[in-house]
Amino acid sequence: MATRTLRADLHCHTHYSPDALSSPGKLVAACLDRGIDCLAITDHNTIAGALLMQRLCPFQVIVGEEVRTREGEIIGLFLKEEVPAGLSLEETVARIKAQGGLVMVPHPFDRFRHGIGEEGLRRVLPSVDLIEGFNARALVAVDNRRAQEFARRHDLPMVAVSDSHSPREVGRAFVELPAFDGPESFLDAVRRARLVERPASPLVHLASRWATVRRRVFGWQPARP
Repeated sequence: MATRTLRADLHCHTHYSPDALSSPGKLVAACLDRGIDCLAITDHNTIAGALLMQRLCPFQVIVGEEVRTREGEIIGLFLKEEVPAGLSLEETVARIKAQGGLVMVPHPFDRFRHGIGEEGLRRVLPSVDLIEGFNARALVAVDNRRAQEFARRHDLPMVAVSDSHSPREVGRAFVELPAFDGPESFLDAVRRARLVERPASPLVHLASRWATVRRRVFGWQPARP
């Protein structure tokens, strides 16, 4: 029997991230419209949106979190508990691993965002499970190429992600991979994935700026899940 193929966007934000505009309902609708049938919800420093999406979605949702460490951002996938922000890179990785999660490195060389860079990558390299080889929000193409070159040198699985902060970005970049049922089979599937790489417009960063402003200035907050 042939294995079902998924179209997965493995770095997405809901409006539980302070710089994102995607309500859970609009995010689901965008996925259904674009044929995305697997999401990793990776809100900043919270898994609240991911847990809500897991209940709402008619497709597979991975509970993730983009954690701000003292040295830059790291993503945990297949999480059961929230990982607090502000810890060292090593402690954050250890907490992800302790709950059976996977460590994904987002936009490591992006010069405009909080990547952990090559020095950070080397410090936690034995614990890294996969790396973003293509992040659609990267403004400078060479930053993605550096991530791909690093992944190839160290035999790390790569993914392409939208890093969506608004519904229109979902599925801009994604991977096609075999169906999986947990972290171990997911990693095997990622090694066989096909990356679909399409950069987002630089204007998507304005959506993030507006999301931040409406919270700070107008006091907007998402409903509790």
